Amino acid sequence: MQAKELKLLVVDALEDIKAEDIQILDVTAMTDFTDFMIIATGKSTRQVKALANEVNVQAKAAGVIPLGMEGEDVGEWALVDLGDVIVHIMTPEIRATYTLEKLWSVPAKTDVEAQVTAEDK
Repeated sequence: MQAKELKLLVVDALEDIKAEDIQILDVTAMTDFTDFMIIATGKSTRQVKALANEVNVQAKAAGVIPLGMEGEDVGEWALVDLGDVIVHIMTPEIRATYTLEKLWSVPAKTDVEAQVTAEDK
């Protein structure tokens, strides 16, 4: 299954169980171990567990065997590694603490790049 198709499958699975604030990060230019990271919020530890399980079940039904699952026993932060797509599902508190979106985002120009560009002109 192509990474883009797998991404859509994961988003559908998350939406089926009412995940909130689903974010898709294209990290192909930043890393070679995955193409997409999907981050979603579950309202409670019970929902985080259910979301991770649904992603796992839907992936297997589509013929994709997860490379690993972590955290689904506790339910504050669950990770489902599907190879080309890595799924992070967190409670609101954990998501606010770790802010993965900021960690994996790169601004168009950093301050240093802007300074070098200004000095070159």
